Amino acid sequence: MTGPYTHRRTAVRDAASRRRAVVIGGGLAGVTAALRLADAGVATTLLESRARLGGLAFSFRRDSPAGPLSIDNGQHVHLRCCTAYTWFLDRIGGSGLAPLQRRLDVPVLDAAPARPRLGRLRRTALPVPLHLAAGLAGYRHLSLAERAAAGRAALALRELDPADPALDGVDFATWLHRHGQSGRAVEALWDLVGTATLNARARHASMGLAAMVFKTGLLSAPGAADIGISRVPLGHLHDTLAHAALEEAGVRTVTRARARTIGPRAGGGWRVIAGHGQAVAEEYEADAVVLAVPQREAHALLPAGALSDPGRLLDIGTAPILNLHVIYDRRVLRRPFFAALGSPVQWVFDRTVPSGLASGQYLALSQSAAHDEIDEPAAALRARYLPELARLLPAARGAAVRDFFVTRERTATFDPRPGVGRLRPGARTGAPGVHLAGAWTDTGWPATMESAVRSGATAAREALTVMGRPHDNDPVPGITGRAVA
Repeated sequence: MTGPYTHRRTAVRDAASRRRAVVIGGGLAGVTAALRLADAGVATTLLESRARLGGLAFSFRRDSPAGPLSIDNGQHVHLRCCTAYTWFLDRIGGSGLAPLQRRLDVPVLDAAPARPRLGRLRRTALPVPLHLAAGLAGYRHLSLAERAAAGRAALALRELDPADPALDGVDFATWLHRHGQSGRAVEALWDLVGTATLNARARHASMGLAAMVFKTGLLSAPGAADIGISRVPLGHLHDTLAHAALEEAGVRTVTRARARTIGPRAGGGWRVIAGHGQAVAEEYEADAVVLAVPQREAHALLPAGALSDPGRLLDIGTAPILNLHVIYDRRVLRRPFFAALGSPVQWVFDRTVPSGLASGQYLALSQSAAHDEIDEPAAALRARYLPELARLLPAARGAAVRDFFVTRERTATFDPRPGVGRLRPGARTGAPGVHLAGAWTDTGWPATMESAVRSGATAAREALTVMGRPHDNDPVPGITGRAVA
């Protein structure tokens, strides 16, 4: 390599007798891949360009007028059906820190009437699909006819194969209208759930991905959609605990190390050059490389011939998520979270305890598919959303706002619009030993923490196959194949 870098070769312990892997990217996909490779006896190095792990599900410290706080960049939840993420939490020692609801119960406030009305989406312990029947029958935000039509649409969804390529070319709204769903039903039921999980409204979402979300989350098992929320900062899970698990597994974790190039190594395998600042680069040798970075970064790093049409990666769009953070001088919400209708507010979560706030209450508003608002000034967002919260929450009308701030993830997820399925690549590439991971790869799931973990496990499995490691019965649920050291 030429340029302003000086090289120093990195020695990997037991390099002469052990297979070696380099994982590029320290988000959930990369951490999962590194853990699986190390657990299989592969000498593994994880390179992360940031000073922390966790990717886009992280925390930061804020010196607020209310005191020093630990803030999640955005609200992330998982469901009981997210079996791979559940495995991940258990693997890093955090399974008790993100508990699941005993049974699905979503409070939904409709702000359209003069006095907001509360409805609830709930389930029972009855078998599928009867587990949702009582909750849907009592969901007051839909008429009796709309509830009956929603039940029929759910039964039709149950018969679909989310992997059917034909579904990827249809938008979810078109399918819903064909199955008798009114505009109100789309707003008060399908988009209520779908926008938060897909990061797109029904009219902009691939039917294939929507079918996967609703069939798996609502129709696969009675408790599949029970919601899990971390009761600690995400950084404690995805950085602190993940880093400790990697160290215990023997992974060498290098932060502030940005991969520059991946090239073939004389005699076979790969060499990765990673930059550390402006003057120093380090060289890593590997039998396998896992690229667990966003699609544009992967496109820039992939060696020639790795994909037949690498330009497709650049065709995978991105979608933003806006997060608004409000700290009141008193308690204004008695529930852990709620969703809203008839308001720009989407989902609101109480994050008082995880943040470390000593008094008052901290609410986090998660606004998905926020294309129209992602670049708005904080002052304009404050002027719009604080009155909406006061309208939804009577206790907020007399409360003082101690702090209001905004976090923006302009490329929070891949854009799940129709046709995206044919663009998402699998883990294995045409460059033997180079593999792709990330929530944007072809996991069958939308861009969720579950998708990220699944992609990392799949990439590790493929890497182990190329390195000649036999495997079966992978411990990550939903992933076939487990490496045997």
